Amino acid sequence: MKHAPLFPELRSPRRRAVVAGTLGAGLLPWPVWAAGPRAITPRGPLPAAEQQVVNLFEGAAPSVAYITSETLQSDGWFGAEVAQSAGSGFVWDGEGHIVTNFHVVEGARRLWVRLDSGPPLEARLVGRSPEYDLAVIRLQRPPANLRPLPLGSSRDLKIGQTVYAIGNPFGLSRTLTQGLISALDRELPTTDYREVAGVIQTDAAINPGNSGGPLLDSAGRLIGVNTAIRSASGSSSGVGFAIPVDLVNRVVPALISRGVAPMPGIGISPVRPDWVARAGIAGVVIADVARNSPAAEAGLRPFNRRSGELGDVIIAVNGRPVATLANFVAELDRVGIGNTAELGVRRGDTERKVRVRVIDLTMR
Repeated sequence: MKHAPLFPELRSPRRRAVVAGTLGAGLLPWPVWAAGPRAITPRGPLPAAEQQVVNLFEGAAPSVAYITSETLQSDGWFGAEVAQSAGSGFVWDGEGHIVTNFHVVEGARRLWVRLDSGPPLEARLVGRSPEYDLAVIRLQRPPANLRPLPLGSSRDLKIGQTVYAIGNPFGLSRTLTQGLISALDRELPTTDYREVAGVIQTDAAINPGNSGGPLLDSAGRLIGVNTAIRSASGSSSGVGFAIPVDLVNRVVPALISRGVAPMPGIGISPVRPDWVARAGIAGVVIADVARNSPAAEAGLRPFNRRSGELGDVIIAVNGRPVATLANFVAELDRVGIGNTAELGVRRGDTERKVRVRVIDLTMR
């Protein structure tokens, strides 16, 4: 027995057109209009402030690098697997040197760099500094049209200045964000006993993948290297940190020429900070003093292992209190290699001031 077809009205082309053009429960027919794109409403030129940002991005973006690293990671079963991670960087010079964060390239066995819209270029590590979280890699075959970012200064920055970050958050290349300098002179821990002083705090959106990318001022000059965020979720919380360019401009040339960063010091070996903290002592306790060092010339006395006598404790540098070894190293960074620092030193119940030269410990 044959059954009546379902929806016979749809079998006829004419009926299909009517049904397709009906409206409401009563299936009232309505005309089918010819549709086309709407006319574009013209606008005038961009406001000067917007055009300035456009020009800044177009000028700086070709110098921003998308860095991909390949590392070997243990799989937990006496083996290893290849893992990839990504970060940002920027062109330092026409020789193919790219600056980034150390943690972006840490442990990498292979590195690739993508500039602008070109193909990935293989690179190699030429210098690294975990203490400053900076690294320099070099393109194996640098293109002829490299455009280094213009350098600014971080010593004269002001809270409230507009800043721009360009990088590759979450793998999204050449992303621009805008914000303000929200604080200056922050301290950023990098290793167990070191921290970077003079760090720039910004509310420009910085996310995973922005690490190593440039922080620019409104003139398009490099003023910092984006390196960290403070966030419980791992995404932007409006509190980001950048290594100041004045420090970058001291460290990077040494990484290119020697592979290591200059290390400011005065020729002492400190007692381990955790031991000092457990003893309830605020300051840097001297364990040893190197011969012919600035510390020896200044008459600093170390801890006496035989008698248990404490010796000298450094409690200030140029009038700034020093409570930990990280504070002390950051203050020596601030003084700078080749300059003289005035130390506040406590020995027993007596405090005195001592002048010492700051030297590069890597050159001893």
